[in-house]
Amino acid sequence: MRPRRLSIHARPRVAGARLAFGRGALLALFPLVACGGGDDLTVEAGPYRAEVSVEDRTIVLGSEGAPRVRLEADAFVLGFVDRLEEDLSYDPFWLVNDDALFDPTEPPGLRWRSPREMIEADDGTIDLVFEGGRQASLAITTDRAGQFAFHLVPDASGAPIAFMRLRVRGDSEEAFYGLGEQLDAVDSRGKIRPMQLEADLSLESASNEAHVPVPLLIGTTGWGLFVESRRFGVFDVAREADDLVEITYGTAEASAEGLRFHVFLAEHPLDITKHYYDVTSPPLLPAEWAYGPLIWRDENDDQAEVEDDIRLIREHDLATSGIWIDRPYATAVGVFDFEPTNYPDPAAMIRTAHAAGLRVALWHVPYVSNDATDNRAKVEAEGWFPPTVGVRLNNWSPLLDLTNADAYAWWQGNVRTYTDLGIEGFKLDYAEDVIPGVGGARTAWAFADGSDERTMHDVYTRLYHRLYAETLPADGAFLLCRAGRWGDQANVSVIWPGDLDADFSLHRERVEPEGDSAYNAVGGLPASVIMGLTLGPSGFPFYGADTGGYRHSPPDEETYIRWFQQTALSAVMQVGDSSSQPPWVFTPENGRDEETLALYRDYARLHMRLFPYVWSYARRLADDGRAILRPLGLAHPELGVHPSDTYLLGDHLLVAPVVTRGQRAREVVFPAGRWYGWWDAATHDGTEMVDAPLETLPLFIRAGGIVPMLRDDIDTLAPTTLPDVESYADDPGVLTVVVAPNDSESTEYKVFDGTTIASRLDQGDHVVDVTPGERFTAGVAFELFVEGAPTEVLLDGAATTDFVYEGGRVRVAAGPGAHQLRVR
Repeated sequence: MRPRRLSIHARPRVAGARLAFGRGALLALFPLVACGGGDDLTVEAGPYRAEVSVEDRTIVLGSEGAPRVRLEADAFVLGFVDRLEEDLSYDPFWLVNDDALFDPTEPPGLRWRSPREMIEADDGTIDLVFEGGRQASLAITTDRAGQFAFHLVPDASGAPIAFMRLRVRGDSEEAFYGLGEQLDAVDSRGKIRPMQLEADLSLESASNEAHVPVPLLIGTTGWGLFVESRRFGVFDVAREADDLVEITYGTAEASAEGLRFHVFLAEHPLDITKHYYDVTSPPLLPAEWAYGPLIWRDENDDQAEVEDDIRLIREHDLATSGIWIDRPYATAVGVFDFEPTNYPDPAAMIRTAHAAGLRVALWHVPYVSNDATDNRAKVEAEGWFPPTVGVRLNNWSPLLDLTNADAYAWWQGNVRTYTDLGIEGFKLDYAEDVIPGVGGARTAWAFADGSDERTMHDVYTRLYHRLYAETLPADGAFLLCRAGRWGDQANVSVIWPGDLDADFSLHRERVEPEGDSAYNAVGGLPASVIMGLTLGPSGFPFYGADTGGYRHSPPDEETYIRWFQQTALSAVMQVGDSSSQPPWVFTPENGRDEETLALYRDYARLHMRLFPYVWSYARRLADDGRAILRPLGLAHPELGVHPSDTYLLGDHLLVAPVVTRGQRAREVVFPAGRWYGWWDAATHDGTEMVDAPLETLPLFIRAGGIVPMLRDDIDTLAPTTLPDVESYADDPGVLTVVVAPNDSESTEYKVFDGTTIASRLDQGDHVVDVTPGERFTAGVAFELFVEGAPTEVLLDGAATTDFVYEGGRVRVAAGPGAHQLRVR
């Protein structure tokens, strides 16, 4: 449906009348109720409304009795300059970054102006009049409930405009989520969040680690704001005032195009992301096998080592669905082959992996090194590098210019030589060379389509990912990407965080290793947890950290254990680090042994067994948009706390990973109701200190919670030809149904294949009904949490003694068909 523009008048309009906000700018949703009295107007759209007060010069957006966001008279600000300088980036980050190590260059004559008056225009827009008579128009449109689109367009006359700024007011006590991948906290209150990668020499990585910036802010009172711009931008979140978010974009030479942004409203903040998907794109789901676990080495010696790893994965009985081969494997970067001496028969290697129930992916980058002799000569002869190259942030070559259609097609054709061989995914690294510059000075790039770094810092990332995504099966693939931009969730199936520290360090924590130079850490396990929790609400629901970290690896045993415990309870589990030491490799440096491996085996299998539960939420993303991993404070804003180390996995599991060295107990804030310990069935509520011995991840299921799981001997989600490998793809098997009963209400859960599970209390009995769907038809294994031994167990209305009561659970097996379990 095309956006509609509608003028709404409560009384006859007087031509040329000056109003704080013209009533014609408001567009009604369905159904429409417009009522005017004096100079006020209310537009109701279902449960939401926009209230305009001419006297107070405000637009308030929210629901009845619950205002969410305010646009006041100073909400729209323009940054005028004497002239636009070609050597300046107009990156607004350098205007607000107080901790910069560089002396920023301020544009000459920069001055900020807010409207001094606002006029309702005849076409239903608002004219904003600035000092000196300069005007801008503001259009507001909508095509569905809960979504308001704004377009602010200044006229082209007068002094040049360098920046456009929004000043948006929410609640002074709410938390702010979203804004892409963060490392320091899930709540952005009090933070500066740039929307591009920036230089930061205070960190060991020399960058601010903004690999996946997303200009989507979510307030916990139930509103969101998305800026639809590819330019350089920055969000200054509640630093100047508790209720104020200041958003600035460097529009410079493109200011005449204006600035587009959207305000979203929902009854729960988790639902804001669905509005974002409506405007941009729903997320691409990875292939089922990519849920993992996946195992890799940072460097593979040769084909023999890869095949030996395949053998050892199965010999050690490690639940695993895929591997990827990191560099080096090709003759050179930019050559689409396998180096023939080390990889004499790659097709046979891939067949070996497939037989073992493992799919195969490859590391890749969009560069052509000097060692790729023929391809390098071709690219240079054809002019397929950008016409102007800024600073190179890699050791191989300039970026391939993917705005050149011939270069794009040639590279994609080469990529298909791998997919034709049986490769089903790629780990896409680097390609973040296009940055704004430093300190406000420009680092100029130019591309074949006429664009430059002011938009290509964003667009190149999406082109890179789209090229590879187009080579992979439409019904499921694996694209693991280091970077992402808004809307890129249509191409990227999984984000990985780049190079985190293989320890418990916090982001920017000062680390002073014995016998080595001190540094400010990018961050270890705590940062990884935060990254996953901030990405989901920002539109990237699948996140897979390098389990154990990457920098300064291998991790020691404690770090490794705590890390794989957490990634087991995540949307993707991938296992590897820069030491190239998979789980079965024991060294004095990593401190692992057979007990460590056994514990890893248990958590890896738990992750795989949770596939039906997690995948059901994945399949709902296009319908409800709710993140799979949900920060506690976003899922339950009524608690008033926003910890960065506690989250819900779906609706029913509460995960409280240990992210501090030496910690063997931790505080957990439980949402309202009763919660059961996953391992011991102990009950919890309120705020409690819970035990967390090294071998145990604090994990809880909500009373009324339902968790469908795969059978307990599952080995892979991918097909296999080996008789002793248990494959979900070949045989989904019996569905395990774990239920924690609720004394007050019924619960229903629909598995992605259509299986329905219902739990209720009936005259004091706990009752669970299961009706099979399309895949899980082999039978049901019931596991019901109970407080004390049952007096009687009935299966399909008949008493049975064929059950096990152990560890606070009643376990009952049933064959194919629909079944009812009743426990007294």
